[in-house]
Amino acid sequence: MNNRKIPHIPLFVKTHSKKGESPGTLTHIGKKKVEKPTITIWRYDESKCDETVLKDIKELPDLTKYKGVTWINVDGIDDTRLINTIGMQLNLHSLLLEDIVNTSQRPKIEEFEDCLFAVIKILHLQDENGHVGVEHISLILKDNIVVSLQEQPEDAFDPTGERLRKGLGKIRKSGADYLFYRLFDAVVDSYFAILNTMGDRIEDLEEDTMSEPSNEVMTRIYQLRQQVLFARKTIQPMRDVVGSLNRSESVLIQKKTRPFFRDLQDHAIQATDTADTYRELLANMLDNYLSVMSHRMNTVMKTLTVVSTIFIPLTFIVGVYGMNFHYMPELELPWGYPAVWGGMMLLTIVMLVLFKWKKWW
Repeated sequence: MNNRKIPHIPLFVKTHSKKGESPGTLTHIGKKKVEKPTITIWRYDESKCDETVLKDIKELPDLTKYKGVTWINVDGIDDTRLINTIGMQLNLHSLLLEDIVNTSQRPKIEEFEDCLFAVIKILHLQDENGHVGVEHISLILKDNIVVSLQEQPEDAFDPTGERLRKGLGKIRKSGADYLFYRLFDAVVDSYFAILNTMGDRIEDLEEDTMSEPSNEVMTRIYQLRQQVLFARKTIQPMRDVVGSLNRSESVLIQKKTRPFFRDLQDHAIQATDTADTYRELLANMLDNYLSVMSHRMNTVMKTLTVVSTIFIPLTFIVGVYGMNFHYMPELELPWGYPAVWGGMMLLTIVMLVLFKWKKWW
Protein backbone atom coordinates (compact mmCIF):
# COMPACT_ATOMS: atom_id res chain seq x y z
CA MET A 1 0.00 0.00 0.00
CA ASN A 2 1.23 3.50 -0.85
CA ASN A 3 1.75 5.38 2.43
CA ARG A 4 3.19 8.53 0.88
CA LYS A 5 1.81 11.59 2.58
CA ILE A 6 -0.35 13.79 0.36
CA PRO A 7 0.75 17.45 0.63
CA HIS A 8 -1.92 19.88 1.71
CA ILE A 9 -3.04 22.26 -1.02
CA PRO A 10 -5.41 25.00 0.18
CA LEU A 11 -8.64 25.36 -1.74
CA PHE A 12 -9.06 28.98 -0.72
CA VAL A 13 -7.06 31.90 0.60
CA LYS A 14 -7.58 32.29 4.32
CA THR A 15 -8.80 35.64 5.56
CA HIS A 16 -7.67 37.46 8.67
CA SER A 17 -9.21 40.10 10.86
CA LYS A 18 -7.66 43.12 12.49
CA LYS A 19 -9.38 43.41 15.84
CA GLY A 20 -9.45 46.76 17.54
CA GLU A 21 -8.02 48.74 14.61
CA SER A 22 -9.87 51.55 12.88
CA PRO A 23 -10.64 51.37 9.13
CA GLY A 24 -7.76 52.60 7.01
CA THR A 25 -5.05 51.49 9.44
CA LEU A 26 -2.04 50.16 7.54
CA THR A 27 -1.20 46.72 8.91
CA HIS A 28 0.41 44.16 6.68
CA ILE A 29 -1.51 40.87 6.67
CA GLY A 30 0.29 37.93 5.16
CA LYS A 31 3.79 36.46 4.93
CA LYS A 32 6.84 38.61 4.40
CA LYS A 33 8.27 37.41 1.07
CA VAL A 34 11.14 39.84 0.46
CA GLU A 35 13.79 41.07 2.84
CA LYS A 36 13.60 44.64 1.58
CA PRO A 37 11.12 46.19 -0.88
CA THR A 38 12.41 47.21 -4.31
CA ILE A 39 11.00 50.20 -6.17
CA THR A 40 11.39 50.42 -9.95
CA ILE A 41 10.24 53.62 -11.64
CA TRP A 42 9.69 53.78 -15.39
CA ARG A 43 9.20 57.15 -17.04
CA TYR A 44 8.58 57.07 -20.74
CA ASP A 45 7.03 58.66 -23.77
CA GLU A 46 7.20 57.88 -27.47
CA SER A 47 10.78 59.08 -27.81
CA LYS A 48 12.51 57.84 -24.65
CA CYS A 49 12.28 55.55 -21.62
CA ASP A 50 14.08 55.96 -18.30
CA GLU A 51 14.30 53.14 -15.77
CA THR A 52 15.35 53.79 -12.17
CA VAL A 53 15.71 51.27 -9.35
CA LEU A 54 15.51 52.78 -5.86
CA LYS A 55 17.13 51.15 -2.86
CA ASP A 56 15.62 53.39 -0.21
CA ILE A 57 12.32 55.15 0.28
CA LYS A 58 14.20 58.43 0.79
CA GLU A 59 15.20 58.34 -2.90
CA LEU A 60 11.55 58.39 -3.99
CA PRO A 61 11.08 61.42 -6.29
CA ASP A 62 7.97 63.51 -6.80
CA LEU A 63 5.74 61.16 -8.79
CA THR A 64 3.38 63.83 -10.12
CA LYS A 65 5.68 66.20 -12.02
CA TYR A 66 6.60 64.06 -15.04
CA LYS A 67 4.46 64.83 -18.11
CA GLY A 68 4.85 61.42 -19.76
CA VAL A 69 3.70 58.09 -18.37
CA THR A 70 5.09 56.94 -15.04
CA TRP A 71 5.01 53.33 -13.91
CA ILE A 72 5.95 52.61 -10.30
CA ASN A 73 6.48 48.91 -9.60
CA VAL A 74 6.94 47.90 -5.94
CA ASP A 75 8.18 44.41 -5.03
CA GLY A 76 7.36 43.84 -1.36
CA ILE A 77 4.31 45.32 0.39
CA ASP A 78 5.14 44.63 4.03
CA ASP A 79 6.77 48.05 4.48
CA THR A 80 3.74 50.15 5.46
CA ARG A 81 5.89 53.30 5.64
CA LEU A 82 6.69 52.97 1.93
CA ILE A 83 3.05 52.34 1.03
CA ASN A 84 1.97 55.34 3.08
CA THR A 85 4.57 57.57 1.38
CA ILE A 86 3.35 56.60 -2.08
CA GLY A 87 -0.23 57.12 -0.93
CA MET A 88 0.54 60.62 0.35
CA GLN A 89 2.30 61.64 -2.87
CA LEU A 90 -0.57 60.40 -5.05
CA ASN A 91 -3.30 61.48 -2.62
CA LEU A 92 -4.71 57.93 -2.36
CA HIS A 93 -7.58 57.01 -0.03
CA SER A 94 -6.61 55.32 3.25
CA LEU A 95 -8.98 52.39 2.60
CA LEU A 96 -7.25 51.81 -0.72
CA LEU A 97 -3.88 51.65 1.01
CA GLU A 98 -5.31 49.24 3.58
CA ASP A 99 -6.33 46.81 0.81
CA ILE A 100 -2.84 46.96 -0.69
CA VAL A 101 -1.19 45.49 2.40
CA ASN A 102 -3.98 43.00 3.12
CA THR A 103 -3.04 39.91 1.10
CA SER A 104 -6.31 38.18 2.03
CA GLN A 105 -8.38 40.86 0.27
CA ARG A 106 -10.62 39.38 -2.41
CA PRO A 107 -10.09 40.45 -6.05
CA LYS A 108 -12.06 43.58 -6.92
CA ILE A 109 -12.11 46.81 -8.91
CA GLU A 110 -12.98 50.13 -7.30
CA GLU A 111 -13.48 53.58 -8.81
CA PHE A 112 -12.39 56.57 -6.78
CA GLU A 113 -12.77 60.20 -7.78
CA ASP A 114 -9.37 60.43 -9.42
CA CYS A 115 -8.16 56.84 -9.80
CA LEU A 116 -9.00 53.22 -10.54
CA PHE A 117 -7.90 50.59 -8.04
CA ALA A 118 -7.77 46.83 -8.65
CA VAL A 119 -6.87 43.93 -6.41
CA ILE A 120 -6.04 40.77 -8.35
CA LYS A 121 -4.31 37.44 -7.77
CA ILE A 122 -1.60 35.90 -9.92
CA LEU A 123 -0.70 32.21 -10.09
CA HIS A 124 2.82 30.78 -10.27
CA LEU A 125 4.48 27.38 -10.01
CA GLN A 126 6.08 26.80 -6.63
CA ASP A 127 8.21 23.76 -7.54
CA GLU A 128 9.00 21.22 -10.24
CA ASN A 129 6.10 19.02 -9.12
CA GLY A 130 3.62 21.56 -10.44
CA HIS A 131 2.31 22.83 -7.11
CA VAL A 132 0.57 26.16 -7.61
CA GLY A 133 0.98 29.28 -5.46
CA VAL A 134 -0.89 32.57 -5.46
CA GLU A 135 0.33 36.15 -5.05
CA HIS A 136 -1.52 39.33 -4.13
CA ILE A 137 -1.16 42.22 -6.62
CA SER A 138 -2.61 45.73 -6.49
CA LEU A 139 -2.86 48.01 -9.54
CA ILE A 140 -3.62 51.73 -9.49
CA LEU A 141 -4.40 53.94 -12.50
CA LYS A 142 -4.27 57.70 -11.87
CA ASP A 143 -4.01 60.23 -14.72
CA ASN A 144 -0.68 59.42 -16.38
CA ILE A 145 0.55 57.19 -13.52
CA VAL A 146 0.29 53.44 -13.01
CA VAL A 147 1.33 51.81 -9.74
CA SER A 148 1.76 48.04 -9.37
CA LEU A 149 2.42 46.55 -5.96
CA GLN A 150 3.21 42.88 -5.46
CA GLU A 151 4.42 40.64 -2.67
CA GLN A 152 7.59 39.59 -4.46
CA PRO A 153 9.29 40.05 -7.87
CA GLU A 154 7.06 38.48 -10.50
CA ASP A 155 8.28 37.34 -13.92
CA ALA A 156 4.88 38.05 -15.48
CA PHE A 157 5.69 41.77 -15.72
CA ASP A 158 9.15 41.26 -17.24
CA PRO A 159 7.92 41.20 -20.87
CA THR A 160 6.20 44.55 -20.32
CA GLY A 161 9.42 46.06 -19.01
CA GLU A 162 11.36 44.62 -21.93
CA ARG A 163 8.93 46.15 -24.45
CA LEU A 164 9.34 49.51 -22.73
CA ARG A 165 13.14 49.31 -22.96
CA LYS A 166 13.12 48.39 -26.65
CA GLY A 167 10.12 50.51 -27.63
CA LEU A 168 8.31 47.52 -29.09
CA GLY A 169 4.65 47.63 -30.04
CA LYS A 170 2.41 50.54 -29.15
CA ILE A 171 3.03 50.67 -25.40
CA ARG A 172 5.29 53.76 -25.52
CA LYS A 173 2.94 55.44 -27.99
CA SER A 174 -0.07 54.97 -25.72
CA GLY A 175 -1.20 56.37 -22.42
CA ALA A 176 -1.20 55.03 -18.87
CA ASP A 177 -4.52 53.24 -19.42
CA TYR A 178 -2.88 51.01 -22.05
CA LEU A 179 -0.09 50.14 -19.59
CA PHE A 180 -2.81 49.37 -17.04
CA TYR A 181 -4.32 46.95 -19.58
CA ARG A 182 -0.95 45.33 -20.33
CA LEU A 183 -0.39 44.52 -16.66
CA PHE A 184 -3.83 42.94 -16.45
CA ASP A 185 -3.09 41.01 -19.63
CA ALA A 186 0.21 39.73 -18.17
CA VAL A 187 -1.67 38.30 -15.18
CA VAL A 188 -4.25 36.58 -17.40
CA ASP A 189 -1.44 35.18 -19.56
CA SER A 190 0.09 33.67 -16.41
CA TYR A 191 -3.20 31.83 -15.87
CA PHE A 192 -2.93 30.20 -19.28
CA ALA A 193 0.70 29.21 -18.62
CA ILE A 194 -0.40 27.42 -15.43
CA LEU A 195 -3.43 25.86 -17.14
CA ASN A 196 -1.28 24.57 -20.02
CA THR A 197 1.03 22.88 -17.52
CA MET A 198 -1.98 21.32 -15.82
CA GLY A 199 -3.33 20.18 -19.20
CA ASP A 200 -0.09 18.32 -19.97
CA ARG A 201 -0.22 16.62 -16.57
CA ILE A 202 -3.85 15.63 -17.14
CA GLU A 203 -2.93 13.96 -20.46
CA ASP A 204 -0.16 11.96 -18.78
CA LEU A 205 -2.52 10.97 -15.97
CA GLU A 206 -5.19 9.84 -18.42
CA GLU A 207 -2.76 7.43 -20.07
CA ASP A 208 -1.55 6.08 -16.71
CA THR A 209 -5.12 5.69 -15.47
CA MET A 210 -6.00 3.32 -18.30
CA SER A 211 -2.68 1.49 -18.60
CA GLU A 212 -1.20 1.39 -15.09
CA PRO A 213 -3.86 2.18 -12.48
CA SER A 214 -2.39 2.17 -8.99
CA ASN A 215 -2.62 3.93 -5.65
CA GLU A 216 0.07 6.34 -6.82
CA VAL A 217 -2.02 7.32 -9.85
CA MET A 218 -5.04 7.93 -7.64
CA THR A 219 -2.89 10.15 -5.38
CA ARG A 220 -1.70 12.14 -8.39
CA ILE A 221 -5.28 12.60 -9.60
CA TYR A 222 -6.35 13.80 -6.16
CA GLN A 223 -3.43 16.25 -5.89
CA LEU A 224 -3.97 17.67 -9.38
CA ARG A 225 -7.70 18.00 -8.74
CA GLN A 226 -6.95 20.07 -5.63
CA GLN A 227 -4.60 22.29 -7.62
CA VAL A 228 -7.17 22.82 -10.39
CA LEU A 229 -9.82 23.77 -7.83
CA PHE A 230 -7.39 26.18 -6.20
CA ALA A 231 -6.50 27.73 -9.56
CA ARG A 232 -10.17 28.05 -10.49
CA LYS A 233 -10.96 29.89 -7.26
CA THR A 234 -8.22 32.36 -8.20
CA ILE A 235 -9.10 32.72 -11.89
CA GLN A 236 -12.87 33.05 -11.62
CA PRO A 237 -12.88 36.39 -9.72
CA MET A 238 -10.63 37.87 -12.42
CA ARG A 239 -13.46 37.38 -14.91
CA ASP A 240 -15.73 39.50 -12.70
CA VAL A 241 -13.04 42.15 -12.12
CA VAL A 242 -12.31 42.56 -15.84
CA GLY A 243 -16.04 42.55 -16.59
CA SER A 244 -16.60 45.40 -14.13
CA LEU A 245 -13.61 47.26 -15.57
CA ASN A 246 -14.99 46.78 -19.07
CA ARG A 247 -18.34 48.26 -18.03
CA SER A 248 -16.70 51.17 -16.23
CA GLU A 249 -17.33 54.65 -17.58
CA SER A 250 -14.21 56.10 -15.98
CA VAL A 251 -12.60 58.94 -17.93
CA LEU A 252 -9.21 57.42 -17.09
CA ILE A 253 -9.76 54.76 -19.76
CA GLN A 254 -9.69 56.20 -23.26
CA LYS A 255 -12.14 55.12 -25.91
CA LYS A 256 -9.38 53.65 -28.10
CA THR A 257 -8.22 51.41 -25.22
CA ARG A 258 -11.63 49.91 -24.41
CA PRO A 259 -11.50 47.25 -27.20
CA PHE A 260 -8.39 45.82 -25.50
CA PHE A 261 -10.27 45.45 -22.22
CA ARG A 262 -13.14 43.69 -24.04
CA ASP A 263 -10.62 41.27 -25.52
CA LEU A 264 -9.11 40.81 -22.05
CA GLN A 265 -12.54 39.90 -20.70
CA ASP A 266 -12.86 37.20 -23.38
CA HIS A 267 -9.49 35.78 -22.32
CA ALA A 268 -10.50 35.78 -18.65
CA ILE A 269 -13.73 33.93 -19.52
CA GLN A 270 -11.73 31.44 -21.59
CA ALA A 271 -9.35 30.82 -18.69
CA THR A 272 -12.29 30.20 -16.35
CA ASP A 273 -13.91 27.82 -18.83
CA THR A 274 -10.61 25.95 -19.22
CA ALA A 275 -10.32 25.52 -15.46
CA ASP A 276 -13.92 24.25 -15.34
CA THR A 277 -13.15 21.78 -18.14
CA TYR A 278 -10.07 20.49 -16.33
CA ARG A 279 -12.08 20.07 -13.15
CA GLU A 280 -14.65 17.95 -15.00
CA LEU A 281 -11.93 15.95 -16.75
CA LEU A 282 -10.30 15.08 -13.45
CA ALA A 283 -13.65 14.13 -11.91
CA ASN A 284 -14.29 11.84 -14.90
CA MET A 285 -10.74 10.51 -14.66
CA LEU A 286 -11.30 9.60 -11.03
CA ASP A 287 -14.51 7.81 -12.02
CA ASN A 288 -12.63 5.99 -14.80
CA TYR A 289 -9.91 4.98 -12.34
CA LEU A 290 -12.52 3.54 -9.98
CA SER A 291 -14.19 1.77 -12.90
CA VAL A 292 -10.90 0.23 -14.06
CA MET A 293 -10.07 -0.89 -10.53
CA SER A 294 -13.60 -2.26 -10.12
CA HIS A 295 -13.26 -4.16 -13.41
CA ARG A 296 -9.95 -5.62 -12.28
CA MET A 297 -11.49 -6.61 -8.98
CA ASN A 298 -14.39 -8.24 -10.81
CA THR A 299 -11.96 -10.20 -12.97
CA VAL A 300 -10.08 -11.40 -9.90
CA MET A 301 -13.33 -12.30 -8.14
CA LYS A 302 -14.55 -14.14 -11.24
CA THR A 303 -11.36 -16.21 -11.35
CA LEU A 304 -11.55 -16.98 -7.65
CA THR A 305 -15.22 -17.92 -8.01
CA VAL A 306 -14.43 -20.35 -10.85
CA VAL A 307 -11.66 -21.94 -8.81
CA SER A 308 -13.90 -22.18 -5.75
CA THR A 309 -16.75 -23.66 -7.79
CA ILE A 310 -14.43 -26.33 -9.20
CA PHE A 311 -13.17 -27.30 -5.76
CA ILE A 312 -16.62 -27.55 -4.16
CA PRO A 313 -17.49 -30.97 -5.68
CA LEU A 314 -13.89 -32.13 -5.34
CA THR A 315 -13.95 -31.22 -1.68
CA PHE A 316 -17.22 -33.12 -1.28
CA ILE A 317 -15.73 -36.26 -2.86
CA VAL A 318 -12.56 -36.31 -0.80
CA GLY A 319 -14.64 -35.45 2.26
CA VAL A 320 -16.84 -38.50 1.74
CA TYR A 321 -13.90 -40.86 1.32
CA GLY A 322 -12.04 -39.27 4.15
CA MET A 323 -14.60 -40.52 6.68
CA ASN A 324 -13.46 -43.29 9.04
CA PHE A 325 -16.43 -45.65 8.71
CA HIS A 326 -15.47 -49.33 8.57
CA TYR A 327 -18.16 -50.43 6.10
CA MET A 328 -17.27 -48.46 2.95
CA PRO A 329 -17.13 -50.95 0.03
CA GLU A 330 -15.11 -48.66 -2.23
CA LEU A 331 -12.23 -48.66 0.22
CA GLU A 332 -11.63 -52.35 -0.42
CA LEU A 333 -11.50 -52.09 -4.21
CA PRO A 334 -7.98 -52.17 -5.68
CA TRP A 335 -8.89 -49.67 -8.39
CA GLY A 336 -10.91 -47.38 -6.06
CA TYR A 337 -8.16 -44.79 -5.50
CA PRO A 338 -7.30 -44.21 -9.19
CA ALA A 339 -11.02 -44.25 -10.02
CA VAL A 340 -11.68 -41.40 -7.60
CA TRP A 341 -8.76 -39.42 -9.03
CA GLY A 342 -9.97 -40.02 -12.56
CA GLY A 343 -13.50 -38.99 -11.68
CA MET A 344 -12.30 -35.77 -10.07
CA MET A 345 -10.11 -34.88 -13.05
CA LEU A 346 -12.95 -35.61 -15.48
CA LEU A 347 -15.33 -33.49 -13.38
CA THR A 348 -12.83 -30.61 -13.38
CA ILE A 349 -12.41 -30.74 -17.18
CA VAL A 350 -16.18 -30.85 -17.75
CA MET A 351 -16.74 -27.85 -15.48
CA LEU A 352 -13.96 -25.83 -17.17
CA VAL A 353 -15.43 -26.55 -20.61
CA LEU A 354 -18.88 -25.59 -19.36
CA PHE A 355 -17.63 -22.29 -17.89
CA LYS A 356 -15.82 -21.49 -21.14
CA TRP A 357 -18.89 -22.28 -23.22
CA LYS A 358 -21.06 -20.09 -20.99
CA LYS A 359 -18.38 -17.31 -21.22
CA TRP A 360 -18.21 -17.17 -17.46
CA TRP A 361 -14.44 -17.34 -17.58
